[in-house]
Amino acid sequence: MSKPRKPKGRPISGWLILDKPLDFGSTEAVSKIKWLFKAQKAGHAGTLDPLASGMLPIALGDATKTVPYVMDGRKIYEFTVAWGEERSTDDLEGEVTHSSSERPTEEAIRALLPNYTGVISQVPPQFSAIKIDGERAYDLAREGEIVEIPAREVEVHRLTLLGCAPNLAHFEIECGKGTYVRSLARDMGRDLNCYGHIASLRRTFVAPFGEEDMVPLADLVALEKLESDEDRLAALDAYLVDTGEALSNLPHVAVNDDQAHRLKMGNPIILRGRDAPLSAPEAYATARGKLVAIGEIGEGEFRPKRVFAGS
Repeated sequence: MSKPRKPKGRPISGWLILDKPLDFGSTEAVSKIKWLFKAQKAGHAGTLDPLASGMLPIALGDATKTVPYVMDGRKIYEFTVAWGEERSTDDLEGEVTHSSSERPTEEAIRALLPNYTGVISQVPPQFSAIKIDGERAYDLAREGEIVEIPAREVEVHRLTLLGCAPNLAHFEIECGKGTYVRSLARDMGRDLNCYGHIASLRRTFVAPFGEEDMVPLADLVALEKLESDEDRLAALDAYLVDTGEALSNLPHVAVNDDQAHRLKMGNPIILRGRDAPLSAPEAYATARGKLVAIGEIGEGEFRPKRVFAGS
């Protein structure tokens, strides 16, 4: 019987909050970071199109277990809408499908914003990762098919007009999971009777990570010039955010070493003390500041669901 293959790379864990440059795909970015860090595993929390820049949280190692919690977090984008044309991709990449000589006034744009705040119904773009009968919408769109994508509800917490020019408007949006900013530009253009598409898009926040956490790709690539593997990897590791930071919006329990051992073995622990949470469907436990487990709290116990043996 053959032995199981040992995973290639380092068993390193943590989050790298990449400032993704333009013309660089999310999958390409993850591959580059995984290679730079020599990590065994890597994944990202929320795709950014090649024509979009900004925050792309990349999880390494055990941090991949916390990706869903970042995916569900609020996002903030700054974006520019170009008026006068609707395009097949709802951004600069696509072909023009409709055009107009009309241009909206600032007053008309401001009057429209409340319609796009709160829980709204939105049809994702034809060029999107939505699955239609098991196939990605963008694959069908590239083959020339126009598919019926059902509308869905998304939440926009805040939509602010930052500035206007004759053919452009600059916005900032804070929104929930699944919101397509390209669809927003398309729909606003239709409502204003002038058509519109995204001219620029930058993500600046993915809860719980902020702009101060972002690392430009160029800074990481520059470290390739260090000849010593040890020095290069140590310099890269200094940019990592602890895995547990992804869970900072959940209730937290600090445990001792004995409790941490029990949790890592998959066993529940009894919570004592006045400050212990009474109940929570999801919470996380740390020992010595390092993530030990994600679990639930009930009946005076912390019951682990996912453990982080390498933490």
